[in-house]
Amino acid sequence: MLPRDVSAGAAVLALTLPIVFLHVRFQPSVALGPATFKLSDALVLLTALGAAAAVVRRGLAPLRPGIPVWATGVALFLWIGAAVFYPLLSSRAYPWHTHLVTAGEFAEYALLAPAVPLLIRRRADALLTLCTLVGWSVVATVVGVLQWSGWNIAAGWGQGHREPSLLGTQDFAAFSGMILGLGIVSLLWGVRDRLRIAAWIAVVSGLIGFVLGGATSGVVGLVPAVAIALVVAARRGLARRAALAGAVVATALASLGVVVYRSGDFGQFFSFLGVKQASSAATTHIETYPQHTLLAYIGLRIWLHHPIAGAGFEASKDYATFGRELPAAHARFPHVAPRSFPSPTRIYGVQDVYVQALADLGIVGLLLLLALFGAGIVPALSTALRGPPGDGFAALLGVVWLVLSLGLLTAQGIIAGIPLDAVMWLGFGAAVTRPRAWPA
Repeated sequence: MLPRDVSAGAAVLALTLPIVFLHVRFQPSVALGPATFKLSDALVLLTALGAAAAVVRRGLAPLRPGIPVWATGVALFLWIGAAVFYPLLSSRAYPWHTHLVTAGEFAEYALLAPAVPLLIRRRADALLTLCTLVGWSVVATVVGVLQWSGWNIAAGWGQGHREPSLLGTQDFAAFSGMILGLGIVSLLWGVRDRLRIAAWIAVVSGLIGFVLGGATSGVVGLVPAVAIALVVAARRGLARRAALAGAVVATALASLGVVVYRSGDFGQFFSFLGVKQASSAATTHIETYPQHTLLAYIGLRIWLHHPIAGAGFEASKDYATFGRELPAAHARFPHVAPRSFPSPTRIYGVQDVYVQALADLGIVGLLLLLALFGAGIVPALSTALRGPPGDGFAALLGVVWLVLSLGLLTAQGIIAGIPLDAVMWLGFGAAVTRPRAWPA
């Protein structure tokens, strides 16, 4: 039995969230030709059906504030669709069947964005959804702490290392940053009583998980996201000094924790830049930041050969595309470990969404991607500053999640159906949601 005020659609969305924030290795799945259909796919599609049912009952009015997002999103996906087929006009090999499946799954997770304003219309709906996110974060953080302590569970990385928890390291950081942002926005907005306790739980769980995930790209997104939240709260005069101080301290601890955690990788990168003497291991082992630099260089060279439309969606992962750039990359980075370079048997991708957008989709694709984020952030920021309290809370939450995603995407390529995708699309959904009542 559902609580009386919770809609069935919101309950389905709440049920979906823990699964989309769960690594594929822990999900049942079935192979359907070149595609793999996972439990998360089934639940995302079920959520989309619930959103469609809401349209039948109440119409499209909840989607009107998001018209700029829907318009730019459709344009981006139309361009991606074209980019699956126009490489066939070239002479190089291009596995369009595989890339079409990836494009479809990427579009599938985008259905979460309109589902949020369509399904979250009442206070009870919002509370169920947000409390489910916080509860799942607590579970994930506990698993991460146990892995860090040396427990050999859920494919942990070993005592004292970055930990994947139930998601994978980068996605664990993304999800935890999302929850930390939720807790900070809630405190800044002045939630009361039991909701304040839940907000502090979100802050603590998110902070610990964010550090254990150890994604420096997360810091790139978290710091400006919280800075925006602080400015909005101060401009609206909603936050008490204790909440402002708590937000600053939590962000500082999360950021410094990641920097300390990744100090060894920073040392390797300084060696790569020639600032300090390189160790012998740097020429035999894959080092994170040198490899990211190398892969971005390859991606930019691919773009220079296909500046307007790109080489084709996901083409930067095809040896037929990146192979021609390897001689120049080896000449440019002679001291990087050979295993850091992609090969026919080592497919790394570009590992930066913005460079990959240039390489795969050209300057047109990158501009559409940036326009999509702009369409979500700019109007939502205006609502956060001047809208009614409920609308402002949802809009600011969406802005924080989207800015966090912008940072995380600097170290993540386009991979369909991962938790970071869910963070991004839920951010778009929250940014355009105008609920009648929101937890505040």
